[in-house]
Amino acid sequence: MWSPYDEGPRSRRPLIIAAGGLAVLVAGGVGLAMLANSEDSPSAAASSPSAAPSNAAPVDPGGEYGFTESRTTDPHALTLNELFKKKKFRAGGQTYQMTVRRSDKKCKDAAVGGTLQKALASGKCTQLLRASFKDASGKIIGTLGVANLNTTSSAAKVVKATRGKQLDNYLKVLTGKDEITKWLGVQGEAVAGGWRHGHYAILVYFRYKDGHKPSKSEAKKLNGAAFAIADATVTPALESRALTGRRP
Repeated sequence: MWSPYDEGPRSRRPLIIAAGGLAVLVAGGVGLAMLANSEDSPSAAASSPSAAPSNAAPVDPGGEYGFTESRTTDPHALTLNELFKKKKFRAGGQTYQMTVRRSDKKCKDAAVGGTLQKALASGKCTQLLRASFKDASGKIIGTLGVANLNTTSSAAKVVKATRGKQLDNYLKVLTGKDEITKWLGVQGEAVAGGWRHGHYAILVYFRYKDGHKPSKSEAKKLNGAAFAIADATVTPALESRALTGRRP
């Protein structure tokens, strides 16, 4: 049976080993190194100290996640184009295609399991954006979602809710209309779980199209696909917010 990993920096994110039953994917931290440069970086100080420019960059609140420590310092709602704009891309040496995307204001509608739904409500989740993907072979499919919570602590509780010996609290799959990701709505075994990025919880559900129980090596491939897709889509957007307090 699966046993929970302790959440740590995402640079030490674990690989999943499917060992009987459904595997659960867990990681923590922020993923890619924060962007070194940004178009929204502070401009030079105004020459007149009495007239600060109205578009001056906000002061970085500090902390591990910068502006994304809470929704107070990162108040702008996420958009689908911000997170899931790329329809086709390469990541981790593989090619992936997004087949469908959706944004829900009622976060419980995009989650399965009472514990997870309760954690989303407790964290004052205002939106949960999802998109589904397939690899070039059509064998690996999955849904990735981002929940917008009020604080980093709330995001951690949402991630914790997805952990357990049985997979009964997880991101609800988003079924595509194509011939591949429509199989997300068919019963099968998967790796699922999530990690936090400031006040956001990144949740994933990945499986093989035919729904078979993945071997150890196959579970690693599913795990790798989930992280590769996240790092090619949502991670850059959230890291930009962490640095600037603004939409990318």
